[in-house]
Amino acid sequence: MGEHVIKLPDVGEGVAEAELVEWMADIGANVREDEVIASVMTDKATVEIPSPVEGKILWRGGEPGDVLAVGSPLVRLEVDGAGNVKPGEEAPKEDAKPAEKKAEKAPEPKSEPKPEKKEEKPAPKAEKPKTNGAAAAPVSAMPRAEGEKPLASPAVRKRAADAGVDLRRVPGSGPAGRISHEDLDAFFESGGAAASAPGAGLRRNTSVTDVPVRGLRRKIAEKMEAANDRIVPITYVDEVDMTALEDLRAELNKTRREDRPKLTLLPFLMRAMVKAVGEQPHLNAIYDDDAAVIHQYGGVHIGVAAQTPNGLMVPVVKHAEARDLWDCAAEVARLSEAAKDGKASREELSGSTITITSLGAMGGIVTTPVINHPEVAIVGVNKMQVLPRWNGSEFTPRKIMNLSSSFDHRVIDGWDAAVFVQRIKSLLENPAMIFID
Repeated sequence: MGEHVIKLPDVGEGVAEAELVEWMADIGANVREDEVIASVMTDKATVEIPSPVEGKILWRGGEPGDVLAVGSPLVRLEVDGAGNVKPGEEAPKEDAKPAEKKAEKAPEPKSEPKPEKKEEKPAPKAEKPKTNGAAAAPVSAMPRAEGEKPLASPAVRKRAADAGVDLRRVPGSGPAGRISHEDLDAFFESGGAAASAPGAGLRRNTSVTDVPVRGLRRKIAEKMEAANDRIVPITYVDEVDMTALEDLRAELNKTRREDRPKLTLLPFLMRAMVKAVGEQPHLNAIYDDDAAVIHQYGGVHIGVAAQTPNGLMVPVVKHAEARDLWDCAAEVARLSEAAKDGKASREELSGSTITITSLGAMGGIVTTPVINHPEVAIVGVNKMQVLPRWNGSEFTPRKIMNLSSSFDHRVIDGWDAAVFVQRIKSLLENPAMIFID
């Protein structure tokens, strides 16, 4: 028998580390060759790590949430044969668990003789003031008139408030009906607290749940932090009359072939963006702020922000400039499904040059989209609603939607941002122009 150490492989070009997301096999389990033993997450995707050999797991190199460097030991297996641990080479050993570590007992300090103390008799307890018996039974009715303020010390008032007790229900045994702590104790013992509290039966929830920020949520947090630290954003909002485009979309969906996907707004917006960035290529770009270089791309690779059960992901429609309306729709549907199922590959989640984000389904009319660093522009779709608009002679109902778009103001001037949005607006309001080269 020998030992075989599996190291964290290179899970993507330029990736130096990955976060351990989940173990698929426990210590002591026998795994087969090519059986998935763990999944790790890079800055783009979750990757499954298979075992290259068959064996029994002796040791695992971390816990979910740990960040491991590429090439570091991941798993140690007991295998038939020699394994890959050379004779004389010590394999990584499992760290002793805290409970298994024996702490050395510290020597007890010598105690100095203490002077003898005279035994003191405990002071007699003060007798509780006798009550008038009113609190001996549960109280359900108000013992005081409406609006009458009960007499009590601030400490008694606070204690009653913390317990949710209306002091007007508590009989007081002191002068002028003043309520003491003893009166409050008697009231609690009688069961009157439940009857006295507004919203009887409701209890305060003081629980606190700690949720570790790991996996995709950690990557999202790091991405947002990088965007906030580096980008100086400018957000430009304008409304778009979508009536003509919605009429066209409804007609195309009604007459589409069965092998074609149903059209949403996104394919039209993607085609409009392709035309707009063709006129302003510096918006279809990545800004390497460390090298002070803007990489302008000929290919339009549109990231489409998608909410998944695990968090926000951005699958990428590659070369949207080479796709027609139906092809864009099919690719968006395919990528969205893969992202939601957790099956999107690293290549499908990377390489975007400009991004679309949509919260319109949630009802927002204006948003301030966060740029997908290191890109320089993002286009946000908001809620569509029917609003009255003046056509020169009368008000007519129109389907209106806002575009909320953000730009990296370090490299994109406000004028250029406005020109870009106005060009998209013009194309969406006159959808026939989208199909004309």
